[in-house]
Amino acid sequence: MSTAPRTARGNRTRAKLLEAAEAVFASVGYHEASIVKITEAAGVGLGTFYLYFDGKQAIFDEVVEDLNRRVRHAMTDAARNAANRMEAERAGFRAFFRFTAQHPALYRIIRQAEFVSPGALRLHYTRIVNGYIEGLKSAQAGGEVRDMDPTVAAWALMGIGELIGMRWVLWDEEGAPPVEGARPEVPEEVFEEMMQFIERGLAPDTRPSSTPPQEGTLP
Repeated sequence: MSTAPRTARGNRTRAKLLEAAEAVFASVGYHEASIVKITEAAGVGLGTFYLYFDGKQAIFDEVVEDLNRRVRHAMTDAARNAANRMEAERAGFRAFFRFTAQHPALYRIIRQAEFVSPGALRLHYTRIVNGYIEGLKSAQAGGEVRDMDPTVAAWALMGIGELIGMRWVLWDEEGAPPVEGARPEVPEEVFEEMMQFIERGLAPDTRPSSTPPQEGTLP
């Protein structure tokens, strides 16, 4: 459980703790992380921590929620002025890859959540998918996307972005030493190949519908 601050100073202190916790969890992992390490990184006293969070699990869950909120905002904001669904897909994926390049902790912490906080992991993905489903439904209604199950499509599209980002943003080339800090964005040729695959999968079916032969005519 976490407690909302009542003052602007409290908000700043809480934000410093979240930022420090994000860095600590990403660098040493949940089990090696400690409240002492987090407060030292934040530059606040140990007792101050408990004004805002019950313990390590509480701040971990809050870090997951904070990362989720920020990445969804980045994607939504980027796609807001897109003229159609395909443009929205491009803008949203670019924003996602840009965010993960700047915040590689997103991948590292979310993967830890699978083991230390499954509920937070599920909530992270569900929130992203729910917004995706609504966008696909709207595009289907406007004839921009072919007839498909929007829930299946949303999970599939999120999986594409997750793994492309993991391979070309998070991972170093084989044999290269890991690099800390911001990561490179997805190479343009990889991005275009991915988008061609997605656009073909979402494109409306333009084939003429087959009609049964009229009585008295050859099939």
